[in-house]
Amino acid sequence: MAFFKALIPGIILTLVVSIIIGSNGSSAGFLDIHAASFQGQGFYWSWPLFFAATGLSWGILWMME
Repeated sequence: MAFFKALIPGIILTLVVSIIIGSNGSSAGFLDIHAASFQGQGFYWSWPLFFAATGLSWGILWMME
């Protein structure tokens, strides 16, 4: 259950960091931030950052149980 709860903070952290770094025109090296679009709405996204943020959130929520 902690994993599913961790998806929301993982998505929020990924979007915030990706928007800040991506809007400056950087790909952030290993984070591989790129412009994506979903149903016509453009945003910046990074899968490695999403997995790291979700893992961090998962660990924190798991320890709180």
